[in-house]
Amino acid sequence: MTTFTEETRVRAREIIARYPPDRSRSALLPLLHLVQAEEGYVSPAGVAFCAEVLGLNKAQVGAVATFYTMYKRRPTGDYLVSVCTNTMCNVLGGQEVYDTLAEHLGVGHDETTADGKITLEHAECLAACDYGPVMTVNYDFFDGVDPQGAVGVVDELRAGGQPMPTRGARLCTLKEMAVQLAGFADEREGAVADGGPGEATLRGLRLAEQHGITAPGYDPKTPIRSKAEADRAAAEAKAKAEAAKAPAPAAPAAKPEQVTGSTAPDVKAPDDKSPQVRTAETRQPDAATAVPDAPGTRVPTDGAPPATRDAQAAQAAGVAANAPAGDGKPAGDEAGAQERNLKEAEAETGAAGAGSAVASETGAKK
Repeated sequence: MTTFTEETRVRAREIIARYPPDRSRSALLPLLHLVQAEEGYVSPAGVAFCAEVLGLNKAQVGAVATFYTMYKRRPTGDYLVSVCTNTMCNVLGGQEVYDTLAEHLGVGHDETTADGKITLEHAECLAACDYGPVMTVNYDFFDGVDPQGAVGVVDELRAGGQPMPTRGARLCTLKEMAVQLAGFADEREGAVADGGPGEATLRGLRLAEQHGITAPGYDPKTPIRSKAEADRAAAEAKAKAEAAKAPAPAAPAAKPEQVTGSTAPDVKAPDDKSPQVRTAETRQPDAATAVPDAPGTRVPTDGAPPATRDAQAAQAAGVAANAPAGDGKPAGDEAGAQERNLKEAEAETGAAGAGSAVASETGAKK
């Protein structure tokens, strides 16, 4: 059982303090990164630690830790090398990059080299299709990689070097990256001084400037309201809306000729709603939908069921209105084809039976 350091416990309290008291469970994701920063993965001890400081049970913590792929459930190397093998990168050579690295390192997916330096994994998507094929090392990007370039990167890492990513800061270990993902600044000298945006990213920025597209302004210091405050604000807004709402006039009484024979409320729905929405509203009315006992609303009763001949006529009309499908199959049963197949089968059976009778008679004579 791992005993976490006092520094980790202090940081855990700092993470929890970022959230309102009644929303402390929201601190679970950064806390999982924090325990991974100390052990290199989320161990059973890490799950128990998170459950303890948040007042949860271990099953709740484990459910989150096993859902997200960034939380590792076994010891991981100093450098997590992820190669995208999804459609776009695969077409551009991503699978070849992964296969070359697997053979060069002697490991497969989610396996670590004997020296504990490299853990290799294939990723379904790294969200950088315009730079493919891409590879990340501890989530920093190497764009447009080829097999030889990828081998050069891992060899430099195993030799103690720190190759420069295409975009982002200079590489750090997975544990150091987990501290950043937990919400703490990278204290390394020059940690954020290197790297730069890619050309595709800059292209998007230039287009936004050209067309005057900007993100809406916001105050990053805006406090997060507690659940009680949010509920109180919602109740006040609802009360104001109800007070401002004028009473709706009574609907006129339905005329006898408007009765349709349906058990649904005899209320005309807006034309911009789909039939599915209209049906749902009549079965499960909301605040804006008239209900059966509303003033002026008449609910008709069911009439006599249709006669059998009427149902048969309707079925025949439906079959006639449906053209055969594209594969040549009829929309309904085709009696002529069935009778023809039956006659052919009977003829074949009769011929086979006659042949068997002749053979039997010949055998008996012998």
